[in-house]
Order: sequence, then C-alpha cells, then structure tokens
Amino acid sequence: MFGLGVWELLIVLAIVVVLFGAKRLPLIGEGLGGMITNFKKATKKNKEEQAKIDDNSAANAEDNNVVKEDSTIVNKENS
Repeated sequence: MFGLGVWELLIVLAIVVVLFGAKRLPLIGEGLGGMITNFKKATKKNKEEQAKIDDNSAANAEDNNVVKEDSTIVNKENS
C-alpha cells in the first residue's frame, strides 16, 4: 500500500491520534467521508453534463451536414 509497511502505518496513526486526539478522529472521518461523497456526486454530474454536450454537438454537426447537402442540391438544381 503505497510502499508503506505495517509499522509505518502504525506510526502515522499514532501521530494523527496525538495531533487531533481520539475524540476528534470520528469527526474527521465523517468529514472526509462527506467530502469523498460530494466529490463522487460532482464527478458523476460533470460526466453526465459532458455526455449531453457531446450528444448535442454531434446532433448539431449532423444538422449542419444536412443543411450543407440541401444547399448543395438546391444550388445544383438552380444551375
């Protein structure tokens, strides 16, 4: 796990407990969990919006091609 062994993780955990105290660790965990959840929601929403934009731009490109083809046909008929 990121090149950290069991002892290194225990040392990091001990330092965190000393810095924040045992009472605040659950609050910190809840805050981190909430941030991760919000990040996932925002990422999912962004992907959905990007997919809609991509679909709209593809539809617009198809519409532009149809208009160009129609104008080409009209121009050929007028000639």
